[in-house]
Formats: sequence, C-alpha cells, structure tokens
Amino acid sequence: MIRCLAVDDEAYATKIIADYINKIPFLELAGTTTSAIDALSQVQQGNIDLVFLDIQMPDLTGIQFLKLCGNKCKVILTTAYPEYALDGFEHDVIDYLLKPVAFDRFYKAAQKALNIINPTVSQAAPVTENQPIVNPPSDYMFIKGESKNKFLKVDYHDILYIEGLKNYVSVFTTSQRIVTYQTLRDMESTLPQPPFYRVHKSYIISIDKIRMVDGNTVYIQDQSIPIGDTYRDDFFKLIRESE
Repeated sequence: MIRCLAVDDEAYATKIIADYINKIPFLELAGTTTSAIDALSQVQQGNIDLVFLDIQMPDLTGIQFLKLCGNKCKVILTTAYPEYALDGFEHDVIDYLLKPVAFDRFYKAAQKALNIINPTVSQAAPVTENQPIVNPPSDYMFIKGESKNKFLKVDYHDILYIEGLKNYVSVFTTSQRIVTYQTLRDMESTLPQPPFYRVHKSYIISIDKIRMVDGNTVYIQDQSIPIGDTYRDDFFKLIRESE
C-alpha cells in the first residue's frame, strides 16, 4: 500500500485528488493539506510514500518543496501551469498532471508510481473475487472557472466540441460555453478517446455529436468545423470503419 498526501492551496482540489486516491486499491490516503509547510513536516516524519503536489502555493512553492524534501518521498505534480514541467522532471518527479485531472490520467500516474515505489506489487497475481477492483474512469471532468476556487463539473456526453485559443480553450456544451486557461494539447490528453477526436490544430470534436460530414467540414449542430490536412486521413479512416 502506498501512503499518499494531497497538497494544494485550494481545498476543493485536494478533495478531488483524495477522491481519486480512495478509488485505487493500492493507494492509501494519509491526509490532505492546503499548506506546503505542513506537508513538508509530514514528509519529514517519514510516513508518506507519495505526494500529489500543486506548484503555485503561498509560503512555499512546489519547486521549493521538491528541493527541501530530498529523497524522503516520491512526488507527482498537479498544476494548471504546463511551463513548470521541465523544472519538475529535473527534480525526479514521477509524473506531471495538468488540471483539471481526469481519473484515467490520474490512474496511469498512480500505476507509474506503483512500478517505481513497489514494483513487486505491480507484478502480483491477477485480481481475485475477494480483491477490490478499481472503479471505472469517471464520465465527467472538472474545468477551472474564472475565479481561483471555481470549478465547473462537465459531463463528457454534454460536450459538443472544443476550440483552442492560444493558451485558452473554449468548451462548447449543449447548454453553455466555458473558457478556461489551458492549451488544447493538454485538454486533449485528459479526454477519453473515443468519443473525442482532434480534427484540426484548433478543434477537438465529440464523434457522437457529428450531424454531418461534407467534404473537409464537420457539422455539429449549426457549427461548421474544418478538418485539418494533418488529421484528414486518420479522420476519414475512422469514419469509414464505423460504416
């Protein structure tokens, strides 16, 4: 069992990570905290194996935490800022999760931690009827809103398409448009595929929501979305396979 600590200055974010930890049989939630200083104290006591750590925190940043904790524990970074990835990996972090974190992506990071921290467990016998089974990936995601502590829960089946706007994305659902600070590439890595598919450097669509494909254009409701040259062959291969 890997004892985990969730650290984020936003309490709501620690609750999401804690919920994910509780879903995975080989992880054990040792606690949550909104203080990096408190987290460092717990780690130095030697009873924490893995820390899910935010980077942008007051008093002590995630990078400063990494420098101070040394080899006391392993770390998976959780942040909305992709520009810190290189700094994190220079300090030997296990993985780098961009918010909002989908459960399937979280599980992959946890499995990677298991392979490093306790590889004998990861190679254990298959699950029996008396062993717990990991819950299936969530059918929703949390998208960070315009204020610090605001997160919007969005069901995947409500998403029509997503448009990239430099360092922002617009998520168009059946009822609203949500703009959040994130790159389209990072958003793509958190979405289940299928039903989501990238058809253009600026667009990800839900295959389930396609009304029509005409030439090099996809129609979702009244919106026309171009199919980029880079994605055209793979997209039409996917369409033909579903005939």
